[in-house]
Amino acid sequence: MDDLSSAWTAVLEDARRYPSPHNSQPIKVRPIDERTAEFYYDLDLGLPAESFGIPFAHVCAGVFLESLAAVAGGHGYRVEERLDLREMDFGVNDRLHSLGLLTLVDAPAGDDERVRHALFLRRQTSRRPYDGTAVPEGAVADAAAIADSGGQRFGWTEDARTVRDLVRINQSTLFSDLQDDAVYDEIMTWLRFSRREAADRGDGLSAEAMLLPGPILRFAMSHRELWTAPVVGPVIRGVYLNTMRGVHQLGWLEGPFAGPDDYVTAGRVFLRLWLAFTAHGLALHPFGTVITNPESHRRFVSAAGIREGDGRMAWMLFRFGRSAPPPVAHRRPAAAMLVGADR
Repeated sequence: MDDLSSAWTAVLEDARRYPSPHNSQPIKVRPIDERTAEFYYDLDLGLPAESFGIPFAHVCAGVFLESLAAVAGGHGYRVEERLDLREMDFGVNDRLHSLGLLTLVDAPAGDDERVRHALFLRRQTSRRPYDGTAVPEGAVADAAAIADSGGQRFGWTEDARTVRDLVRINQSTLFSDLQDDAVYDEIMTWLRFSRREAADRGDGLSAEAMLLPGPILRFAMSHRELWTAPVVGPVIRGVYLNTMRGVHQLGWLEGPFAGPDDYVTAGRVFLRLWLAFTAHGLALHPFGTVITNPESHRRFVSAAGIREGDGRMAWMLFRFGRSAPPPVAHRRPAAAMLVGADR
């Protein structure tokens, strides 16, 4: 990373682990001097086929900013931001959408900063079965307080019927999305069917992380017409639901979600909540397609008894609990975050 100062080198080496939709890692950085850099959203790494592709691009920016703050704090810096929160457009010629300027400022790391940095490095998405037990009350209270501090509301349920209904809505969403050619093509772009492919590419959704043998996943995804067949369809549904064993609780976030500033704030809150769950030894797995699929979103808010309106919506749904450690999700090297680097 010859184009970066030692400060940015260390910080981005850790910050590249930020979570992103489909593990697409769309944030890019252009250093201006030793401490200041422009940052961008790479539209070619976005998800234009999704109905909420633009809002979740800015949510991803918020997740990255909160991730960067956690990492920088552990390395002895705070991040000063001058954000550019214009609307995005996936159809423009300039494929790098500017998000503003970031500056690293010296700020000695204390215990809180070091702990938060360590939590960020431990954070993972777990698609493994969960153990079926209730999480500590303190974890729920912490999540509610974090959401409230960011103008959001943390909702959750452990009602068995509601949990079952929402898990099945998530499952049926995948089947529905596969019938949409644009969404299907987008999903196929990001699937990695072998460990070697996932490691070599350093991005996307690996079969290993999704707990499915690569050849089976490749066959199933390449023959989507079989998903609705009388015999094969139920088998595929059963395989998928098997990974959802032991889900005792589901959570969601509701709040302002009407423009870029709201979206970025939402992303920050989500990452803070995720780190709080990590501190309690809990796993988390977002059900993003339930939000981006209009019919599934309608069914979700109805089943959960959520009221939306006046610029507020339920914009995130996830399962949380305890699971065995998930496989490592590969990331591209930090150098790939630089503007001008190969994807």
